Amino acid sequence: MSLRAAADVEVGELLPESRVSVSRADLVRYAGASGDFNPIHWNERVAREVGLPDVIAHGMFTMAQGARLVADWAGDPAAVVEFGVRFTRPVVVPDDEDGGLIELSGKVTGRDDDGTLKVTVTARSRGQAVLGRAIARVRLA
Repeated sequence: MSLRAAADVEVGELLPESRVSVSRADLVRYAGASGDFNPIHWNERVAREVGLPDVIAHGMFTMAQGARLVADWAGDPAAVVEFGVRFTRPVVVPDDEDGGLIELSGKVTGRDDDGTLKVTVTARSRGQAVLGRAIARVRLA
């Protein structure tokens, strides 16, 4: 996809929805790439000992999926100049053939004076929001 033109984007435009499957293997790969080997992300016993329902995805992994949604829509990851979230609930990743699922959607919710677009992202897993105040600032051509 090529970089979108800011003039072609209207406030209220919806981003294409995305569904991201998350497996335990994905979490192990992410741990290796990020250096975050906290056992709550790969060891069910430890996750349960600290009160979690099961192994959970890294918060930054979940956030990255939201950023990818916006970058893919924009046509260039460099167009995303800011992205901030609040982590509201974890993405639980069972050790089965399905793993976890993150459902993502987004909407253009504003345009700043400098032409930067505000995109609000919604991320859900198991029917509940897993990111709050997920807002990207996007600068298009």
